[in-house]
This record gives sequence, structure tokens and C-alpha cells, in this order.
Amino acid sequence: MDNPLGRLRLGVNIDHVATVRNARGGAYPDPLRAALLAEKAGADGITAHLREDRRHITDPDIERLAKNLTVPLNFEMAATPEMQAIALRHVPHAVCIVPEKREEKTTEGGLEVAKQENQLAHFIAPLRDAGCRVSMFIAADMKQVEASARIGAQVVELHTGAYCDAVTEGDRSAADRELAALRDMSAYAHELGLEVHAGHGITYDTVKPIAAFPEVMELNIGHFLIGEAIFSGLDSAIRRMRALMDEARNEAFGEGVA
Repeated sequence: MDNPLGRLRLGVNIDHVATVRNARGGAYPDPLRAALLAEKAGADGITAHLREDRRHITDPDIERLAKNLTVPLNFEMAATPEMQAIALRHVPHAVCIVPEKREEKTTEGGLEVAKQENQLAHFIAPLRDAGCRVSMFIAADMKQVEASARIGAQVVELHTGAYCDAVTEGDRSAADRELAALRDMSAYAHELGLEVHAGHGITYDTVKPIAAFPEVMELNIGHFLIGEAIFSGLDSAIRRMRALMDEARNEAFGEGVA
């Protein structure tokens, strides 16, 4: 059976190329070079998160990415006036609003949209008006999906971290529970007219069940691919991930849909 929703896209997050660069200082390795290599390897888009503390991606990185990419740039950002101004200056293809805490090592959990509807609705309106596709990074929770639709977001990106952690830890019951929630909320978000993306913690071992969901149109993967590139190279790591995504799609919907 054909998948009526089309090809599954792969967004590659290059934040942790900048993490390695910043550990030593200087300009190497260059996140833009990694992004251009990712394009050649089959990435459909590039994701970069400009954090308040600039711990990895920096303002010049965003400027260079915006000027030099030939695939869409997905600008991950907190809902702050500073980040809104930067997004409006560069007008990336997409902005993904994420929760952010200075003390966290990585993004912990999804954005609490349901408790901040009025604030977030006003925050994203100028971004939409400027032509950015606005995504909310949320848990696979009905309240958050519904709130994202109400405030005018075009996309939700479902946080896959709990599922991926359960698989890694060998907790089959938790993995099944989290996967079911992701499946149900992917379908529900699509019913509400939202485009569905997914990301966080995805590896070769966890990608195929998520990629098989027909409503999911894009996976955003970063840390694992950059880590795997140490052993196999970035081109090889991305091509293998792309192949697994396509295999999952083909197994679910028949040959030729990826």
C-alpha cells in the first residue's frame, strides 16, 4: 500500500560539531562544513539550536548557515525576545520552539504549550507572518498537541527521548508504552491538521518503529549521527540512517515510497 503522506525527510542537527569546536576554541571543526557534507549525504534539512548561553552553535554559525545552505534551515530556539529577533533577522525556513534551561545538558522534555497558550500564540505570530514554518517541540501528550493546534503552530515535533531511553535500557514495557503514545499522538496531531515531526535520542536501533508511522513527515537527528561519525564518518552515518528510514517506510507501505 502506498503512503499517501509522502517521503520521510531527514533533518540533521549539527549542534555537536560546534560542541567539539568550542571545547578547544578556534574554528575547527566547522559546523557549516558538516552541514554541507550532510546535504551531500542525503539530509533534507539542517537543524541548529542557538542556546541562550551559546554553548555550541553561535550567532555567526546561524548567519553562515542561513547564507550558505541549499536545503532548509530549522532554527531551534527558546521563546525569548532575543531569539525571536534573531529568527526575524534571518527568516529561516523553519523555527522549532523548545524549552531551555541553563543547567540542562540537553533538552529535557517537551515544551509546556498548554500552560502558556496566550504567551506562545503572541510569540509565534510574527514568525509565521514572516514566512517561517513554526514547530512546537512537545511530549506525545494530547493536551500539548491540542494546545499547539490552537495557538497556530503548523508543526509539532514529538519528543522521542523517553522511547529511545527505554530501548537503550532494555525496558520493553516502557518502550512499548512510549511507542504507543508516539503512534497515537502522531495520528491525532495529523487529524488536527498539524504536520508531524519527531526527534531526540534516535539511533540506528530506535529509528525504524518511529519512521514507520505514516503521519511522521520528518525526523530530526543529531547527537547520535555526530557521535557515530567519529567511527564511520559523517557521510556513512547519515547514509545508513537514511537507508534505515527508507527500509521502515518500504516495509510499512511497499517499495518505492521513500
